[in-house]
Amino acid sequence: MRSNAIKHGPDRAPARAMLRATGLDDAAIARPLIAVVHTWSNVSPCNLNLRDLATAASDGIRAAGGTPIEFNTVAVTDGIAMGTSGMRASLVSREIITDSIELAVDGHCLDAMVVLCGCDKTIPAAAMALARLNIPGVALYGGSIAHGRLDGRSITVQDVFEAVGAHGAGKLSNEKLCQVEKTACPGAGACGGQFTANTMAMVLTALGLSPLGLNDITATDPAKRAAAFRCGELVLECFTRQRLPRDLLTPTAFRNAARLVAATAGSTNAVLHLLAIAREAGVALTLEDFESASRDTPVIADLKPGGRYTAVELTQVGGAGLVAAAMREGGLLDDAPTVTGLSLFAELDAAAPTMDGQDVVRPVSAPLKPRGGYSILYGNVAPDGCVLKLAGAGRLRHEGPARVFDSEELAFAAVMAGAIKAGDVVVIRNEGPAGGPGMREMLAVTAALVGRGLGNDVALITDGRFSGATHGFMVGHIAPEAARGGPIGLLHEGDHLVIDAELRTLSTDAPLEERRATWQPPAAKVVTGVLAKYARLVGSAAEGAVTHG
Repeated sequence: MRSNAIKHGPDRAPARAMLRATGLDDAAIARPLIAVVHTWSNVSPCNLNLRDLATAASDGIRAAGGTPIEFNTVAVTDGIAMGTSGMRASLVSREIITDSIELAVDGHCLDAMVVLCGCDKTIPAAAMALARLNIPGVALYGGSIAHGRLDGRSITVQDVFEAVGAHGAGKLSNEKLCQVEKTACPGAGACGGQFTANTMAMVLTALGLSPLGLNDITATDPAKRAAAFRCGELVLECFTRQRLPRDLLTPTAFRNAARLVAATAGSTNAVLHLLAIAREAGVALTLEDFESASRDTPVIADLKPGGRYTAVELTQVGGAGLVAAAMREGGLLDDAPTVTGLSLFAELDAAAPTMDGQDVVRPVSAPLKPRGGYSILYGNVAPDGCVLKLAGAGRLRHEGPARVFDSEELAFAAVMAGAIKAGDVVVIRNEGPAGGPGMREMLAVTAALVGRGLGNDVALITDGRFSGATHGFMVGHIAPEAARGGPIGLLHEGDHLVIDAELRTLSTDAPLEERRATWQPPAAKVVTGVLAKYARLVGSAAEGAVTHG
């Protein structure tokens, strides 16, 4: 046991004395010491149930013959931080959470771990920590929030952001906006569409780090505690058999994950996060792998933000297993090992999801759209690549004049003032990993465009990111970013821009290289503290925006 380093022999008496002070006796100290790491916080619903799940996971660990050691780490809630300077902390938190799990687990020489995660960055951080430490481990997502109900339809926090735009355009009264606000989020759980949290929860399952079906259980379902208990038991099995995360994190698993994201028109943030997880696992993965995954995979799940249903309805008809089974039937999924010791296909056989009697998931032979929900573009505006989000009306081309803004706030103000017109290409720059710093999501802007009725008539490009709740013709992750000399920083107001998904280009006929001679990097927005340190260390979005070499 790794933990023998802190508990065996006469010289470890001081360490044992401190363990005894926490209530552990000889028998408990002698057992495998299993970390239970979670991102509980009461600032938002996304992580609200994780401390309760930690208790259940700890019970499962004890029942299986281990001793749980609990840690809490940070979380930044995108839905609250969105549209503010606080959103700069969100992507940074992915690195902080990963690092803090490593420090806590390695600092105490623990033998295995269960990681409980909730909102957007906590989920990839869980996978990154498992890959980096490569000790026996299981990840469990705390579950989706139930959707609200208003005027006979399901609503989510996406509707609140879009209601702000509609209110600003005079289409929605103060009273109606308040109704939407008070109805959309009824309790614990992460945002309910196929936004980043639910997309990444599905990724955990595809990567084999979470048992099939357990992440699907919604946050307030009493069965979620049983799922956490099961993960506590399972981690002891992984420890006994030395079943390690990197045994599961194979190129096949990453290919499956990318295809599941495409098939569900999931969050483009999955591209960024899968690149980062692969780096920790030592698996070669590039932007081009996502292009092939999306090109060859149709959209078969009718999920928000572009579709009709939330994770609640998907869970009711079979969850991630139903999507995976449909893809397997269509030849778009490969077998791979999982944390349970069974292969993915064996897990699907045991679950036996059925397509009958539901319309949330289509067969591959009759998809909602012929290709997946994103595309990778290049061109003279994005030489190192960018990600086009295709969730929505399904346009493949847009051209128009650039409307250039050097921050999200300036763009949002222009939208709310009615200064953006049909045909425009909104350009938001200096919001990349280093320039932001923190690569903020542009949901406030994109939702405001939709709320004002412009969602299908304008395009938006940025070196920042998009929320999983964003839909419309949107290009993010432009690399190189403006702050590091990327061509997006050379664009002028009115430049003609062309976005072409079929040609896979983001281009302009403006004289970019002539302008480079007089370009000066923008002043750093933050010069001290963690954001300044992040800006110095972070790499390109094209490589996952990670902070180590």
